[in-house]
Amino acid sequence: MKVVLLGATKGMGRALARLMAARGDELCLLGRDADDLARSAEDLRLHGARSVATAECDLLKPETFAPALDRATAALQLLDAVVVTAGLFASQEELETDAALRERLLTADFTNTIQFCELARARLLAAGGGTLCVFSSVAGERGRKPVVLYGAAKAGLSHYLEGLDHKFRAQGLRTVLVKPGFVKTGMTAGLKPPPFAGEPEDVAHTVLKAIDRGTPEVYAPPIWRWMMLAIRLLPRAVMRRIGF
Repeated sequence: MKVVLLGATKGMGRALARLMAARGDELCLLGRDADDLARSAEDLRLHGARSVATAECDLLKPETFAPALDRATAALQLLDAVVVTAGLFASQEELETDAALRERLLTADFTNTIQFCELARARLLAAGGGTLCVFSSVAGERGRKPVVLYGAAKAGLSHYLEGLDHKFRAQGLRTVLVKPGFVKTGMTAGLKPPPFAGEPEDVAHTVLKAIDRGTPEVYAPPIWRWMMLAIRLLPRAVMRRIGF
C-alpha cells in the first residue's frame, strides 16, 4: 500500500507505521517537527519500508494541509490510504481553567482534523477511492465527567467519519473510525491506567486488520466495545453519581 500518515512519529501511529513498514508498504509521514520526521523515517526504513517520504504538517496550521498532501501525492504517485492519528489531549481540569489550551485542543481535535480529512477525502475520491482511517476515542461515546471537553471533540469527529461512510462508500471511499480506549502512550503518561489498558503495538495490529478489511468502526483494544456498550446503557441519573 501507499499510505500517508499524520501523527506517526509517536505512540499508536508509530506502532502502526512500523507494521506497515515491515510488510513493505510505501509511506509518507506528515508532522510538525522536521527532526522527528527524519528520525521516524529512518526508523521505518530499518523496519523494511519500501520508501519513506516526509512533509511538514501541523494540525494547528491549516495552511500546511494542502501542501503536505501535495508533497505526499508527488512522492507516492497514488494514495491508497490516509491515516490520521495526530491530536491533542489534556485533562478536564486543565481545559476548564486554561482558555487558550481549550481552544487549541478543540481546534486541533475537531475543526482542523475535519478540515484535513476533507482535503484527503477529495484527493482519494478524485483518484477513484481509497481508505481514510482516523483515530477518535471512546471518550466520544457518551458525555462523561472526566472528559467533558475532550469527549465532545471526539464525539463530533466520530459522527463526521460515520457520515462520510454513509455518503461516500458507494463512490469508493472506505472510512475506518478507530476508537481507542486507554492506551499506554506518552499522551497518557502520568495517568493511572484502568483495567484492560492497551499497548500501542496491540492497537496497531487491530487497526491494520481493520484498514485492510475496510472495517468502518473498530475499538482498540477490542474489549472497549463491550465496556462502552455498558456505559451507553446506564441511565443518566446513574452517570451523574459515578465518576467514570
